[in-house]
Amino acid sequence: MAQSYDIPLHDIKPIVEIEEYSLYYFLGFASFALVLVAGVAYLLYMWLKKRNRYNRRKEHFKLLNSLDLSNTKESAYAITLYGATFKDDSPRHKEMYDNLLGRLEAYKYKKEVSSFDSEVIGYIELYKGMMDV
Repeated sequence: MAQSYDIPLHDIKPIVEIEEYSLYYFLGFASFALVLVAGVAYLLYMWLKKRNRYNRRKEHFKLLNSLDLSNTKESAYAITLYGATFKDDSPRHKEMYDNLLGRLEAYKYKKEVSSFDSEVIGYIELYKGMMDV
């Protein structure tokens, strides 16, 4: 007698596909974290870039305030060069700068020059006082 293995099984169910979303959750969270990290890195980069940026106005302001007015000829050229940075701030600055240039002409383009008179020093100090950095 041959034994038959074709026994009908009634309690075993067929394989059913289970909906699994954990991979999608993980990818969404990883994408969000990546965007967040990239945003923070960008803001940090911009902050560092702005902090270390060369500020021409600040440097020229420091140079003008540290000028040695006893060396008249070099001071006249330096005031002309560094003062031009601030001349376009307002019409008042432009007018004052042009007035100062006219007064400094006497101290440039000559081999020997005398020291600044008190009126020119007053105009120089007034122009330095007008500057906003």
